Amino acid sequence: MQQDLFDVGLAKRKATLGAKYVEANLAAADDFTRPFQEAMTAWCWGFGWGDEAIDAKTRSMMNLAMIGALGKMHEWETHCRGAITNGASTNEIRAVIHVVGIYCGVPQALECFRVARKVLQEQGML
Repeated sequence: MQQDLFDVGLAKRKATLGAKYVEANLAAADDFTRPFQEAMTAWCWGFGWGDEAIDAKTRSMMNLAMIGALGKMHEWETHCRGAITNGASTNEIRAVIHVVGIYCGVPQALECFRVARKVLQEQGML
């Protein structure tokens, strides 16, 4: 693992998901899961988010579309919070869900709306 990618990734991951959340995930890692946490931080967040070619808000909205398409709703909830942290508005999150509905089907869009409503209410945005 390249230490610089890990360091960049750790900073990007904390900036989007919150230091408390990230530190709890890393602290909970054991010998079995730690290599994946480290690799994911370096690869996804260091390599994937480490350049300035796409701003953080756009990356977050891309993540919502892709994770929504995959139907991974636990991760979608986490990244919905991250999208809000990165400046995504209620209207932009709704637009992403519309795209999920168009390309992945109405049932998946409904799942995204359920989770988004929960997160947006928690954030005082609804």
